[in-house]
Amino acid sequence: MATPSRLDLVRSIDALLPQTQCRRCSYEACEPYAAAIADGDAINRCPPGGDALIAALASLTGRPAVPLDSSHGEHTPLAVARIDEAWCIGCTLCLDACPVDAIVGAAKRMHCVLPALCTGCELCLPPCPVDCIDMVPAGRAWSPADARAASERYAARNLRESARRKVSGEDGGPVDPPARPTKSEAIAAALARARARRAAAHRTR
Repeated sequence: MATPSRLDLVRSIDALLPQTQCRRCSYEACEPYAAAIADGDAINRCPPGGDALIAALASLTGRPAVPLDSSHGEHTPLAVARIDEAWCIGCTLCLDACPVDAIVGAAKRMHCVLPALCTGCELCLPPCPVDCIDMVPAGRAWSPADARAASERYAARNLRESARRKVSGEDGGPVDPPARPTKSEAIAAALARARARRAAAHRTR
Protein backbone atom coordinates (compact mmCIF):
# COMPACT_ATOMS: atom_id res chain seq x y z
CA MET A 1 0.00 0.00 0.00
CA ALA A 2 1.41 3.36 -1.02
CA THR A 3 2.43 5.76 1.70
CA PRO A 4 0.37 8.97 1.53
CA SER A 5 2.28 12.08 0.51
CA ARG A 6 2.96 14.86 2.97
CA LEU A 7 0.40 17.06 1.20
CA ASP A 8 -2.23 14.35 1.53
CA LEU A 9 -1.40 14.00 5.21
CA VAL A 10 -1.63 17.75 5.80
CA ARG A 11 -5.03 17.82 4.10
CA SER A 12 -6.27 14.88 6.16
CA ILE A 13 -5.09 16.49 9.40
CA ASP A 14 -6.55 19.86 8.45
CA ALA A 15 -9.89 18.19 7.74
CA LEU A 16 -9.98 16.97 11.34
CA LEU A 17 -9.15 20.35 12.89
CA PRO A 18 -12.08 22.52 14.03
CA GLN A 19 -11.23 25.43 11.68
CA THR A 20 -11.84 28.03 14.39
CA GLN A 21 -8.60 29.77 13.27
CA CYS A 22 -8.13 30.80 16.92
CA ARG A 23 -4.29 30.61 17.01
CA ARG A 24 -4.29 29.02 20.46
CA CYS A 25 -2.03 26.31 19.06
CA SER A 26 0.54 29.10 18.45
CA TYR A 27 0.12 28.91 14.68
CA GLU A 28 -1.56 31.53 12.50
CA ALA A 29 -4.44 29.25 11.52
CA CYS A 30 -5.53 25.63 11.43
CA GLU A 31 -3.77 24.69 8.19
CA PRO A 32 -0.29 25.77 9.38
CA TYR A 33 -0.83 23.70 12.51
CA ALA A 34 -1.84 20.76 10.33
CA ALA A 35 1.40 21.14 8.40
CA ALA A 36 3.36 21.30 11.65
CA ILE A 37 1.70 18.10 12.90
CA ALA A 38 2.59 16.38 9.62
CA ASP A 39 6.18 17.42 10.26
CA GLY A 40 6.15 15.99 13.78
CA ASP A 41 4.70 18.69 16.06
CA ALA A 42 2.47 17.71 18.97
CA ILE A 43 -1.12 16.65 18.31
CA ASN A 44 -2.46 18.04 21.61
CA ARG A 45 -2.30 21.81 21.14
CA CYS A 46 -5.90 22.52 20.03
CA PRO A 47 -8.24 23.45 22.92
CA PRO A 48 -11.35 23.77 20.71
CA GLY A 49 -10.87 20.22 19.48
CA GLY A 50 -10.14 18.76 22.91
CA ASP A 51 -9.69 15.07 23.63
CA ALA A 52 -11.90 13.94 20.73
CA LEU A 53 -9.61 15.68 18.23
CA ILE A 54 -6.49 14.30 19.91
CA ALA A 55 -7.92 10.77 19.60
CA ALA A 56 -8.71 11.32 15.92
CA LEU A 57 -5.25 12.75 15.21
CA ALA A 58 -3.62 9.87 17.10
CA SER A 59 -5.51 7.38 14.96
CA LEU A 60 -4.58 9.19 11.75
CA THR A 61 -0.90 9.70 12.54
CA GLY A 62 -0.25 6.51 14.49
CA ARG A 63 0.97 8.45 17.51
CA PRO A 64 -0.15 7.89 21.09
CA ALA A 65 -3.06 9.94 22.39
CA VAL A 66 -1.88 12.33 25.10
CA PRO A 67 -3.75 14.82 27.30
CA LEU A 68 -4.49 18.28 25.98
CA ASP A 69 -1.57 20.66 26.57
CA SER A 70 -3.16 23.08 29.03
CA SER A 71 -0.57 25.75 28.27
CA HIS A 72 -2.60 26.42 25.13
CA GLY A 73 -5.92 26.63 26.99
CA GLU A 74 -8.67 24.36 28.20
CA HIS A 75 -11.41 22.67 26.22
CA THR A 76 -14.67 24.47 27.03
CA PRO A 77 -18.19 24.60 25.56
CA LEU A 78 -18.54 26.77 22.49
CA ALA A 79 -18.91 30.47 23.23
CA VAL A 80 -19.57 33.19 20.67
CA ALA A 81 -18.81 36.89 20.67
CA ARG A 82 -21.51 39.45 21.43
CA ILE A 83 -21.10 43.20 20.96
CA ASP A 84 -22.71 45.67 23.34
CA GLU A 85 -24.04 47.96 20.66
CA ALA A 86 -24.62 50.76 23.18
CA TRP A 87 -20.85 51.08 23.55
CA CYS A 88 -19.67 50.14 20.05
CA ILE A 89 -18.02 53.14 18.38
CA GLY A 90 -17.71 51.64 14.91
CA CYS A 91 -13.91 51.52 14.85
CA THR A 92 -13.93 48.38 12.59
CA LEU A 93 -11.00 46.84 14.49
CA CYS A 94 -13.01 43.74 15.32
CA LEU A 95 -14.03 43.37 11.68
CA ASP A 96 -10.37 43.39 10.72
CA ALA A 97 -9.57 40.81 13.39
CA CYS A 98 -12.33 38.30 12.64
CA PRO A 99 -10.85 35.53 10.48
CA VAL A 100 -14.18 34.25 9.18
CA ASP A 101 -16.24 37.40 8.49
CA ALA A 102 -18.64 36.73 11.36
CA ILE A 103 -18.92 40.45 12.23
CA VAL A 104 -20.83 42.95 10.12
CA GLY A 105 -20.75 46.72 10.27
CA ALA A 106 -19.08 49.80 8.84
CA ALA A 107 -16.87 52.62 10.04
CA LYS A 108 -18.59 54.78 12.67
CA ARG A 109 -21.60 52.43 12.62
CA MET A 110 -22.56 49.84 15.19
CA HIS A 111 -21.16 46.37 14.57
CA CYS A 112 -22.94 43.08 15.12
CA VAL A 113 -21.72 39.49 15.47
CA LEU A 114 -23.53 36.80 13.50
CA PRO A 115 -23.57 34.07 16.17
CA ALA A 116 -24.20 31.25 13.68
CA LEU A 117 -20.90 32.14 11.97
CA CYS A 118 -18.76 32.96 15.01
CA THR A 119 -16.09 30.34 15.75
CA GLY A 120 -15.45 31.58 19.28
CA CYS A 121 -11.81 32.34 18.43
CA GLU A 122 -11.80 35.48 20.67
CA LEU A 123 -9.49 37.32 18.26
CA CYS A 124 -11.90 40.27 18.27
CA LEU A 125 -11.47 40.86 22.01
CA PRO A 126 -7.93 42.33 22.27
CA PRO A 127 -8.29 45.04 19.57
CA CYS A 128 -11.61 46.43 20.89
CA PRO A 129 -10.67 49.83 22.40
CA VAL A 130 -13.81 50.11 24.55
CA ASP A 131 -14.10 46.49 25.73
CA CYS A 132 -17.64 46.18 24.39
CA ILE A 133 -17.31 42.54 23.29
CA ASP A 134 -18.15 39.60 25.55
CA MET A 135 -18.08 35.86 24.98
CA VAL A 136 -21.41 34.18 25.75
CA PRO A 137 -22.46 30.51 25.66
CA ALA A 138 -23.47 29.44 22.18
CA GLY A 139 -25.93 26.86 23.48
CA ARG A 140 -24.79 24.36 20.87
CA ALA A 141 -21.78 22.27 19.95
CA TRP A 142 -19.34 23.07 17.13
CA SER A 143 -20.07 20.58 14.36
CA PRO A 144 -18.11 19.27 11.37
CA ALA A 145 -20.49 21.27 9.15
CA ASP A 146 -19.58 24.41 11.13
CA ALA A 147 -15.90 23.64 10.61
CA ARG A 148 -16.29 23.20 6.86
CA ALA A 149 -18.25 26.44 6.52
CA ALA A 150 -15.74 28.33 8.64
CA SER A 151 -12.87 27.00 6.54
CA GLU A 152 -14.60 28.20 3.37
CA ARG A 153 -15.21 31.66 4.83
CA TYR A 154 -11.60 31.86 6.00
CA ALA A 155 -10.32 30.96 2.54
CA ALA A 156 -12.68 33.46 0.88
CA ARG A 157 -11.56 36.21 3.25
CA ASN A 158 -7.91 35.48 2.51
CA LEU A 159 -8.54 35.65 -1.23
CA ARG A 160 -10.38 38.95 -0.84
CA GLU A 161 -7.64 40.44 1.32
CA SER A 162 -4.98 39.27 -1.12
CA ALA A 163 -6.83 40.94 -4.01
CA ARG A 164 -7.28 44.12 -1.97
CA ARG A 165 -3.57 44.30 -1.16
CA LYS A 166 -2.69 43.76 -4.80
CA VAL A 167 -5.02 46.55 -5.95
CA SER A 168 -3.79 48.93 -3.25
CA GLY A 169 -0.16 48.21 -4.03
CA GLU A 170 0.55 46.79 -0.60
CA ASP A 171 2.12 43.69 -2.12
CA GLY A 172 4.77 45.90 -3.68
CA GLY A 173 6.22 46.96 -0.34
CA PRO A 174 5.38 48.42 3.03
CA VAL A 175 2.74 51.10 3.10
CA ASP A 176 1.33 53.23 5.86
CA PRO A 177 -1.65 51.48 7.47
CA PRO A 178 -4.99 53.25 7.52
CA ALA A 179 -5.42 55.62 10.43
CA ARG A 180 -7.09 54.07 13.45
CA PRO A 181 -8.30 55.81 16.58
CA THR A 182 -6.10 55.49 19.63
CA LYS A 183 -7.58 53.77 22.64
CA SER A 184 -8.03 57.10 24.43
CA GLU A 185 -9.72 58.63 21.39
CA ALA A 186 -12.02 55.64 21.06
CA ILE A 187 -12.99 55.75 24.72
CA ALA A 188 -13.60 59.49 24.53
CA ALA A 189 -15.83 58.96 21.51
CA ALA A 190 -17.76 56.24 23.31
CA LEU A 191 -18.27 58.43 26.38
CA ALA A 192 -19.43 61.32 24.21
CA ARG A 193 -21.98 59.05 22.56
CA ALA A 194 -23.19 57.85 25.95
CA ARG A 195 -23.56 61.42 27.21
CA ALA A 196 -25.46 62.36 24.06
CA ARG A 197 -27.84 59.44 24.54
CA ARG A 198 -28.46 60.39 28.14
CA ALA A 199 -29.07 64.01 27.19
CA ALA A 200 -31.52 62.98 24.46
CA ALA A 201 -33.36 60.70 26.87
CA HIS A 202 -33.58 63.51 29.42
CA ARG A 203 -35.04 65.91 26.84
CA THR A 204 -37.82 63.44 25.95
CA ARG A 205 -39.02 63.07 29.53
